[in-house]
Amino acid sequence: MSAFLRSAITAIDDYRAELGETPVWCQRTQSLLWVDILNLKLLRYWPSQHKTEMRKLPSLTSAVLLTSALNRFLLVSQDGLHLYDYAFSKTEKICDYAGREGTRTNEAAIAPDGSLWFSTMDLKEEQTLGAWYRYESGAPQPELMMDNVGIPNTLAWHESKVWFADSMKKRFYSANARHINPLKIACFSSGDKTPDGSAVSLDGLLLTACWGSSCLLRQQINQGELLTLDTLPLPVVQPSCCTFGGPDMSELFITSARKGLENPGELDGALLHVQTGTTGTPQNLFRLN
Repeated sequence: MSAFLRSAITAIDDYRAELGETPVWCQRTQSLLWVDILNLKLLRYWPSQHKTEMRKLPSLTSAVLLTSALNRFLLVSQDGLHLYDYAFSKTEKICDYAGREGTRTNEAAIAPDGSLWFSTMDLKEEQTLGAWYRYESGAPQPELMMDNVGIPNTLAWHESKVWFADSMKKRFYSANARHINPLKIACFSSGDKTPDGSAVSLDGLLLTACWGSSCLLRQQINQGELLTLDTLPLPVVQPSCCTFGGPDMSELFITSARKGLENPGELDGALLHVQTGTTGTPQNLFRLN
């Protein structure tokens, strides 16, 4: 066990996702939400009850995110952006968007200013049809920030910058925290690793699930630079994303996928959990009008 990890890595419950993604910790309810994209499922884990709830979603959804209203979540779906009332399992579309044909939504997170940032990607994962968008509550359409992207992943804000990645190109990027200007971005290599979803600690430690590599990549953000530290092995082939949570934000939750595996292992697709020696950045809330 490394100095960073303070417990064994274990699986939560017996659910195995086809494509588990976008874990989000809700501090107000002390629960974790995430999605199984391909099975159209919203999952919610309550640690105090050791219980996982599952809801069927009406359309392919790549993220469920927190809003300023308790238990009203933002769904980033292929057919638009929705508000989801958890108590009544009701959805309300708040925005359509015209993504390129043959794409679906992918990475999504709420920025420090309360706006939604999300991406689209080629359904076949072959062409650079992806894009990054920004959306504020009440806007008629999301704003296109960057196009011709491969598989856009990772959204983390630190040091007044946003950090994001392109899994197809095995690259990390940083840009202004309020808006991506493609002409003013810094680029960093992820080596031979394929970066997927990430989480960031208060002291700038960027943790990234590396698709196909059975590990987390640890990097330090420091004054605009990205220094690779090491990798932490995981008991799944395709870790997809991670987030900090728990009462003191020191626990790490990691989603994974069974998609495309001919002989998936016992834990592939599981939600993993481990105690760490650092403190994560709290989730931002989508600002409703």
